[in-house]
Amino acid sequence: MNACDLIYLDHNATTPIDTAVSDAMMPFLSGEFGNPSSAYALGKRAGQSLEKAREDAARLLGCSKEEIIFTSGGSESNNTVIKGIVDFKRPRDFHIITSAVEHPAILNPLLYLMELGVSVSILPVDRYGVVDPDEIRKAVNARTGLISIMLANNETGTLQPIKEISRIAREHDIPFHTDAAQAVGKIPVNVRELGVDFLTVAGHKLYAPKGVGALYMKENRHLTPLIHGAGQEEGRRAGTENVMLAVGLGKACDIAHSRMESDVQVMKKFRARLQDLLFSELDDLVLNGRNYTRTTH
Repeated sequence: MNACDLIYLDHNATTPIDTAVSDAMMPFLSGEFGNPSSAYALGKRAGQSLEKAREDAARLLGCSKEEIIFTSGGSESNNTVIKGIVDFKRPRDFHIITSAVEHPAILNPLLYLMELGVSVSILPVDRYGVVDPDEIRKAVNARTGLISIMLANNETGTLQPIKEISRIAREHDIPFHTDAAQAVGKIPVNVRELGVDFLTVAGHKLYAPKGVGALYMKENRHLTPLIHGAGQEEGRRAGTENVMLAVGLGKACDIAHSRMESDVQVMKKFRARLQDLLFSELDDLVLNGRNYTRTTH
């Protein structure tokens, strides 16, 4: 079976690259090969393209472009926050709160940190996959240095009460991270409204290529870089930037921003139609997530 014959319904796993995204990337496969840190014309053009992509990502998330760091994907963004916030000189003095339904790119780094002495509270969720903010409040202690709760679950689609959790984090002056890989580009995501300090973006979840992502890091927050080297990304992520992939992510963010309102309505319509058909034709189906409500047409 080729791609043309496929009815693809697994966009939480990955999305195809939008044709406008691939078109935007094409010049950087040949003539526009400059290093964005270089001072001459070829490098300056690359730098300008990189910054345009950063602006597009920032506009989608409702932040400044200075708060966007390009990464290799969601896993790197998550690892950067989870590991970068810990003081490894005294890991036993550090405590992190998360949930049992996080992506392995959160849970596995935390398991690694636990081996080093970091204390981690992995909170349960209810039958719908939602973490109780009151349980987060109870888990906070004097050593708590990070709360990390995903925005949208990659298997059930359940949305977590991020705004409520962010209020708890602010009350205790605790940095708050959300893995929004499954949400960005599919629902409106505004970092100011959510009240988060760090937010993860994965390019291939919103019609950009695999191998590129972004990390929102609130101004005045600090992380130890996961990758040390030269001063790229304002010293926050070393390594010559992959301009082609960043441009692809930027274009995908630009498309998502311009089409968000209409696309959300279309997705809601098709989701409801598919659920209605499945539940009307098949017995003993169980919807993992919020209660299923039959729509009318």
